[in-house]
Amino acid sequence: MKKRNILSLLGLLITSYAIYLIYTFYIDNNDNIKSIYLVPKDAVYIIESQKPIDNWNTISKSEIWKHLNTNAYFNDLTESLNKLDTIFKQDEGLFKRFGDREILISAHIYAPKKYDFFYVIDLQKIAKLNILKSHLNTITSDNFRVSKRKYHEHQITEVYDIKTHETLYMSFIQNQMILSYVHTLVEASIDQYLEPEIGRNLKFIEVNKEVGYNDMFRLYFQYDYLDDFIKIFSNDSGSLGNTLSNSLEFSGFSFDLDHNTMTANGITNSNDKASAYLRALKKSGKGTRSISKIAPKQTALYLSFSFSSFNEFHNNFESIQKEDPEQFKSYLDGVEKVENFLKIDMKTHFISWIDDEIALLQLHSTVSQSKKDVAVILKTNDSKKAKQNLDFILEQIRKRSPVKFKEVNYKGYPINFMSIKGFFKILIGNLFKEIDKPYFTIIEDYVVFSNHPNTLKSIINSYTNKETLDHFEAYKNFNDAFDSRCSVFTYINAPNLYNSVYNFVDASAKKQLKTNKDYFICFPQIGIQLTPEKDFFESKIVIDYENPNIVKTKYTFTDTAIATKTINTPQLVEITEENFNKETVFNISEIFPTDLTAKEFVKKHSNGKVNFFVELKDGLKHGDYKEYYRNGKLKISGKYYKDAQNGAWRAYNFNGDLVFKKRF
Repeated sequence: MKKRNILSLLGLLITSYAIYLIYTFYIDNNDNIKSIYLVPKDAVYIIESQKPIDNWNTISKSEIWKHLNTNAYFNDLTESLNKLDTIFKQDEGLFKRFGDREILISAHIYAPKKYDFFYVIDLQKIAKLNILKSHLNTITSDNFRVSKRKYHEHQITEVYDIKTHETLYMSFIQNQMILSYVHTLVEASIDQYLEPEIGRNLKFIEVNKEVGYNDMFRLYFQYDYLDDFIKIFSNDSGSLGNTLSNSLEFSGFSFDLDHNTMTANGITNSNDKASAYLRALKKSGKGTRSISKIAPKQTALYLSFSFSSFNEFHNNFESIQKEDPEQFKSYLDGVEKVENFLKIDMKTHFISWIDDEIALLQLHSTVSQSKKDVAVILKTNDSKKAKQNLDFILEQIRKRSPVKFKEVNYKGYPINFMSIKGFFKILIGNLFKEIDKPYFTIIEDYVVFSNHPNTLKSIINSYTNKETLDHFEAYKNFNDAFDSRCSVFTYINAPNLYNSVYNFVDASAKKQLKTNKDYFICFPQIGIQLTPEKDFFESKIVIDYENPNIVKTKYTFTDTAIATKTINTPQLVEITEENFNKETVFNISEIFPTDLTAKEFVKKHSNGKVNFFVELKDGLKHGDYKEYYRNGKLKISGKYYKDAQNGAWRAYNFNGDLVFKKRF
């Protein structure tokens, strides 16, 4: 009888538990909450995955991940993930039970100059069985200590790592498990879950809806905190970081890893305080980018803005500025000042001939001595019309400016000097403010402006030698991943950018840059595209990975070139009657003066003594030329007339004795 009662009771318990499971897993759906609702409001970025274990295994086995993990700095960034992995690997079976579910990882600034990660894992129905909660003590080994405390009626479990002296904080809110190595992030999540911020933000919802759930991961940026995040790594976020923080709301990307290429597709939305430039771009349609025809292969950064027409863009730019009367008045005053001074009409003589693309280039120049080679390129709708109007502007400048500069011809391309301070800043705002009193030339249908004439010479050399982006096979293949028509396109060539940056940073920064070189150049090509669509920008990012040892075989790097030059450069050989060549002794290398209005150009030896001196006129060699040995003794003397050697030229030995004389 007792046995029958026990069996009946056991059957009743099993039936009851089965009913509970059926109710829990198939009927009761009322108290699940979305993972995003638990992410604290100050997230800089959020990574989301539906199958984190499978995706993590794919990424961790990739060449990209293996290479980056050899870098100490990057390894610090992934330390939290590695620590979590250590804890849960104590019971892999349990981890797999909830691992293939939605997981969110968000980055937060929790103290000045410090940030860490917050994790949300959707346990779905498993959370209702309390298996994981009760099992926490058993998944840890002797290396961990588990304790519990209450916070606003929620239990926080603390897992203390005896070896690292760090604590992982975790809690359960309905179907979600939240974790972080910073207790304030877990507490912030608990504080706000009844009134979530990001998950109810209309701008985020717009991005989230468009991104969907395809590919391996979703990545979201919140620009409100981007400026502060950049300052963790740099004292100044720069004008670009500040502009993005003030202008944009969220970006959302769905991205995938295909061999050694990472591709992300998504959208970006802006706020009501967005810069007039960005808002005007959104309203001005799309254009076809083609400045790659003349952009050198050595381009480090190609930032392209395109539109249906520049005239439409400029009208939109002016209309938006009218919303701020004070700003618009300042803009009109600037335009009026230039027009009255030069007796020109800005729209007729400048805006009218600009077509559907303008671009900013930063180069690693092969001839320039300037620290930063930057050029602005304007595509014309009629190059003859552009030349006529620019010639008119130059004539007006000559009449009213004390600076007298004659056109310089370089390899068939005239270079002129536009001595108008702040011209580009007045015309299209701060974006191109670095171009001030520029030199310019015309190549095909493009007008090229730069503060440094040697930057123009670099571009001319690349174009005439067919060494442009359009002749660069790697760029052509990479560019195929993007639409030919868009509003904003950014191309970054990391090896060229490395060389460009290395040239103008101080010794300390050079050392740091060189130490991390392999992690800088391993992504040789990076592209970002924005295309206007409804109330947002469709966005795309493509990043190529290549083994840095292979990259080094394809590019010449400034740091190694300087070292090689220092070691291998021979002392200058004395000219004697026995060793000089009559045919080549007066072959003078091409010079690249940085100021075409200068009266002379001087270059020095590494010991500080003069290497050579030459007089200039309108940027051309014209007048005396003298070259010296390293000991200061005269080596060669002669004269130039309009860039050509003229009259008697003489060569001397160390003692100052005349060795050879030739008349040109």
